Amino acid sequence: MRHDVRLTPMGDDLLEPLLSAAVAEADPGEVMPLVPGPAGWTAARRDAFRDFHRAHYGGGGLGPAGTIMYAITIGGDVVGGIRLTQLDEAAAVETGIWLSRSARGRGIGSGALRAVLDEAVRLGAQVVIARTTTANRSAINLLRRCGAIISVEDGQIRARFWLDEAYATDLAV
Repeated sequence: MRHDVRLTPMGDDLLEPLLSAAVAEADPGEVMPLVPGPAGWTAARRDAFRDFHRAHYGGGGLGPAGTIMYAITIGGDVVGGIRLTQLDEAAAVETGIWLSRSARGRGIGSGALRAVLDEAVRLGAQVVIARTTTANRSAINLLRRCGAIISVEDGQIRARFWLDEAYATDLAV
């Protein structure tokens, strides 16, 4: 497992580097909710990216929108983002991740996902949910490698990580 993957809670200092990584190496639909308009990284879509992320700054905990966003960095370079979002279920959060194309297939996703699971434990979560499409083999493989229980619900993949006392104890060792 990579030990050089870092998660840093999003703030204005990381917003433009994150946007630059997204524009250079990801499609808008991979990194943010859909915005109407022509394809690609239009000025309106870049502004929507900034607004979306600013609305989810968490300051070390789940932010005002019930979400905390993290920049994923390697050696100080921003290579993607990952989030935790509070769900209606008690002690349950959802995660979502994206990586720039050049960061994919290098173990960075596994490092980031494991780090966000550690954060979920710190925040008191007992279960973490992730969702993806059945066609996203890379994401499914990542989720399995990190220990998720995978099911198919309504034509989508739903992955669950159970963060019990044994998991929290393993983190402390």
